[in-house]
Amino acid sequence: MEAVILTALGVGGATVFGSLLGFVFKRISHRFSDIVLSFAAGVMLSAAVLGLILPSLEYGGRFGIIITVAGIFAGALFLNVIDKLVPHLHKMVGADIEEHHKTSLSRVLLFVLAIAIHNLPEGIAAGVGFGAGDTSQALLIAGGIALQNIPEGMVIIGPLLSAGVSAKKTFLLALMTGAVEVLGTFIGYFAVSIASFILPFALAFAGGTMLYVISDEMIPETHAHGSERGATYALLAGFSVMLISDVLLG
Repeated sequence: MEAVILTALGVGGATVFGSLLGFVFKRISHRFSDIVLSFAAGVMLSAAVLGLILPSLEYGGRFGIIITVAGIFAGALFLNVIDKLVPHLHKMVGADIEEHHKTSLSRVLLFVLAIAIHNLPEGIAAGVGFGAGDTSQALLIAGGIALQNIPEGMVIIGPLLSAGVSAKKTFLLALMTGAVEVLGTFIGYFAVSIASFILPFALAFAGGTMLYVISDEMIPETHAHGSERGATYALLAGFSVMLISDVLLG
């Protein structure tokens, strides 16, 4: 349980750490953001496949493939519904990085809300990983999510400050987005701990949410500003780093 608590704080704290960097680097170039985000996408892709989807197949038994495929699509559809209700996260990131002075306060707050809502299933994915009982895999998943949270935390600072929000309130909003991820981690962990029979589906569901975010948001955003070649290699590097880590820790 101590590992879960520390991981929850680490995953949520990554957003806060990113926001602190955002105060230092208020204007972030698209190229830098695309490379970092692509690396994080590669890490998340590897974590989703190795740490969530493959274990789902193993725990699913006779009907493992059916449960896993159903869980993947359920996770993707869940985030699809969320995208219908809140702003499309990374499209807003791309619009706001270099145009802070044109950003209205209401639009920025919607942007922060989008990050907070998307952080919930990411936190659940980290918690579900621990519920599977494989601590090393769970830590790899959490590490991938935490890495992705750093650039997200960075990009919310500039728009908020430029929209007239005080530095104190800006930091509190960033803290709230991280707290949502902490909550999600505990939800995921306790859900599969209380009802272990849902573990295969929960693992695949969490993997599906991560695949959705990578394909629908992260990759299109990183290929939209002329840095697609560098972004592609950054994604491969992130995937490889997680692959190597999995082999070394396995």
